[in-house]
Amino acid sequence: HKELIEQLISGGDCRNLEFICMNEAAGYMTMNEMIEIGKRAKSQGRNHFDEYVVDPDETSIILFTSGTTSLAKAVQLSHRNITSNIYALNVTEEVREDDINMAFLPYHHTFGMMAQMVVLSAGAATTYCDGLKYIQKNIVEYKVSVFVCVPLLIESMYKKIMSTIKKQNKESKVKFAMKLSGFLLKFGIDIRRKLFKEVHEQLGGNLRFIISGASGIDPEVLKGFTAFGFDTVQGYGMTETSPVLTAESLVEQRIGSIGKAVPGVELCIENPNEDGIGEIVARGPNIMKGYFENPEATDEILEDGWLHTGDLGYMDKDGYLFICGRKKNVIVLKNGKNVYPEELEVLISSYPYVEENMVYGEPKKKDGNENDLALVAKIVYKPDIMEEQYNATTEEEIEKIIKADIDRINDRLPAYKQLNRIQITDQPMIKTTTGKVKRYANI
Repeated sequence: HKELIEQLISGGDCRNLEFICMNEAAGYMTMNEMIEIGKRAKSQGRNHFDEYVVDPDETSIILFTSGTTSLAKAVQLSHRNITSNIYALNVTEEVREDDINMAFLPYHHTFGMMAQMVVLSAGAATTYCDGLKYIQKNIVEYKVSVFVCVPLLIESMYKKIMSTIKKQNKESKVKFAMKLSGFLLKFGIDIRRKLFKEVHEQLGGNLRFIISGASGIDPEVLKGFTAFGFDTVQGYGMTETSPVLTAESLVEQRIGSIGKAVPGVELCIENPNEDGIGEIVARGPNIMKGYFENPEATDEILEDGWLHTGDLGYMDKDGYLFICGRKKNVIVLKNGKNVYPEELEVLISSYPYVEENMVYGEPKKKDGNENDLALVAKIVYKPDIMEEQYNATTEEEIEKIIKADIDRINDRLPAYKQLNRIQITDQPMIKTTTGKVKRYANI
């Protein structure tokens, strides 16, 4: 990349920067040379770095929120915020010293940053992905054993595995094997890696542990990967909480929930309704200092040390948290019923041709007057799956298949939750860097 560096310098934007090369490169300082300069400086008495006292509550990093429902805000996190979360995750998750992790998430996102810090603190190694289309190749090549990712990626991987199984006419055989392995696990008998040897070989044979975060994952995918022998857990949090509030562990999981509060974090459900659903509020050493130069927004979310997440959910008697959806996303119908779009999106995403989808409300019109809200599903489909598995290539054929599947979903739902309209496209939605759909930008 020498040519690129010279281009940047000549362009004037980077004249005051010193480029450090990891390997030998004529004309540039190398990493080893920089280390030697530091050693000489220290031997000559320049030891002010050793004497520097870290203020645990001083802002150590400013990160922006993902901005899925509104404009992004700058979150101030302290040393205490970050280190408390590293400790909590080391206690909760089983990352081993001999593990090999593949970094996929961007470091400017709290989940990606925290995942890397936890891996480093456990003494494990990190490799880097060459790009989305090389993920499977890289997992095999680097002998990856631990993978921290977002649902969009793991759901895509799972659908690809199941699609291959279907093409090989092994669907019924594999489903029986998944039930068998799940039954035996209840008695402490784990034969998953033997039963699904071919699946493991496709992913290098070393992958054992997957951590999913940043948004909710389809429970069927979670169960499926675990049944194959890839122990899969998920966590929940936000940039403002450094980021993890709750997490599953290998010994504490409950289908449908996103785990229990991690050590040091307190959770409470504020103003619960008759079903126990209310806003999730939290406090602990991982709660941000506030939004940078935005006291009004800080006061809206922080109250007496409690952070209002903007998410709706409920907790069971054992402390497992269940998410219902974003407070801002809830569709309130005129009959007083609440519809949580995320619940419907999980059902839609179960179909193999669904790349991504979003449910929202828009005004109905009756006799020329607006009357209540219609539930709309915007669905991005995969043309290749439609052609290979459904023999559908025209817009009419594709729309007919999707409408029939939406009708099947509606048959399982009460009347007020049924989808009234659909939008179909093969063009991707506008998303954040971690693959979450930006709702306000896609309506």
